Amino acid sequence: MDLQGARAATLRDHERSWPREVRLDGFVYGSLRSDKNSLREDMAYRLAWIRRNPGHAPQPYEQLATCYRQSGHDDAARRVLLEKQRHRRRTLHPARRAWGCLLDATVGYGYRPWLAGLWLAALSLLGTLAFSLSSPVRTKPGEGDPFNAFVYTVDLLFPIGDFGQRGAWHWTGAAQWLSYLMIAIGWILTTTVVAGASRMLNRN
Repeated sequence: MDLQGARAATLRDHERSWPREVRLDGFVYGSLRSDKNSLREDMAYRLAWIRRNPGHAPQPYEQLATCYRQSGHDDAARRVLLEKQRHRRRTLHPARRAWGCLLDATVGYGYRPWLAGLWLAALSLLGTLAFSLSSPVRTKPGEGDPFNAFVYTVDLLFPIGDFGQRGAWHWTGAAQWLSYLMIAIGWILTTTVVAGASRMLNRN
């Protein structure tokens, strides 16, 4: 079925309405009606419906998200746009696909920014526990604040700003490598949060 460029005020359908392949790129509708009993079921059905479109086309996802948003279902609209990015990712070459997986896992392409908070909370707890097991070496004897494992971990994870712990203390052995890893993860998380926020603001 070819619906490219078609327009409809209201689309009423059910799963048996459609053939295996439906060309939806450019199809615009005002509202949707189906036999599903809940928004969750309807969203799963609609996403499967869009995947009947051959290849990757962003417009069907954006149209569905617009329809949900106009109905007051902002969470459903964000989920649809997230699925658009996941579908697109499967068409990319391996390097960009890996970056997409990282964006998805850390901030959900900007549509789930709370994931970054969970990662930071988990890493802060891990670092606090690990750095509490031994004592660091003061960088400049007699200078700096007393060591605080939690503040030190936060100082490593956030590349912007300085709580005074990162420069005042250093480690040897395995803890030193853990501190380097925390700094690297902090930069990666910051980069993905910024990229995800930019994507969300641009509605890409």
